[in-house]
Amino acid sequence: MKKLLTAVLLGLTAITCAQAQAWPSKPVTLLVPFPAGGSTDVIARTVAPKLQEKLGATFIVDNKAGAGGTMGAAVAKRAAPDGYTVFVSSLGPFVIGPHLLKNVGYDPLKDFDYITVAVQAPNVLAVPANSPHKSMADVLAFHKANPGKMSFASAGNGTSDHLTVELFWQTTGTSGLHIPYKGGAPAMSDLLGGQVDASFMNINTGLANIKAGKLRALAITSAKRSPLLPDVPTMEELGIKGATVYSWQAVAAPKGLPADIKARLHGALVAALNDPAVKTKLLDVGFEIVGNTPEQFTAFQATEFARWKKVIEVGKITAD
Repeated sequence: MKKLLTAVLLGLTAITCAQAQAWPSKPVTLLVPFPAGGSTDVIARTVAPKLQEKLGATFIVDNKAGAGGTMGAAVAKRAAPDGYTVFVSSLGPFVIGPHLLKNVGYDPLKDFDYITVAVQAPNVLAVPANSPHKSMADVLAFHKANPGKMSFASAGNGTSDHLTVELFWQTTGTSGLHIPYKGGAPAMSDLLGGQVDASFMNINTGLANIKAGKLRALAITSAKRSPLLPDVPTMEELGIKGATVYSWQAVAAPKGLPADIKARLHGALVAALNDPAVKTKLLDVGFEIVGNTPEQFTAFQATEFARWKKVIEVGKITAD
């Protein structure tokens, strides 16, 4: 019996190793939990051709949008952990949605193998070009003199731009008026038209209008100044501590991904992100390449999960 069990175990090990070595032997799905055309979709479609080059298989982007990305995350969680379903998502389903929605159908801390944070991008505090607010000092002075009056647009409740302004209010002891929109396009339209006072928008969302002089950037949430907006001071420079914020896109897989496949996928992703053609394209629109290790992503995920949980609870933020 002992010999039989040993033979079975050796056979299973050989099959597992053979499967890992053969991967990928069929098309791989990059599951994106948002509609086509958004930042996360752009990241997936930008790296897919390079993954094909490096791994020798077809990589297909599949958009499964809904419920702030949590619907697609639940689909990814239920997929087989064989390397043929790869989850490409923004921070929302990983660290925000589970705090806002009940019964999302997955545990973001337990149901995925984390591969890498692909890119990150800071948010920029922007106001219309004709705004009376010329600096962060003006914004803070107005907040203190007029609590709850200055309006901030966001792409919706629980989005990165919404949570950034909530964090701003919490760290500065001020308050304003949050105006959620159904997406970034209508929020930008009303900001440009002066219907709202300001927005903490993602840098790649606002860059074109800032460069064109239609918006004025007052501060950036990155750890250091962005080379794309070198004259815009960071929040830390302006004395606002604890408000360094990045939106980010990352890659994960259903829990249980074989170690060999995980290592190959990680290596190919990091190489794709740092390919000169890909890297230049992403940097030009405001993304910063991260490409960290699975261990670093796992630790980062836990930190971000706790951080935004606190912001949401203190701000009494809901998905409605």
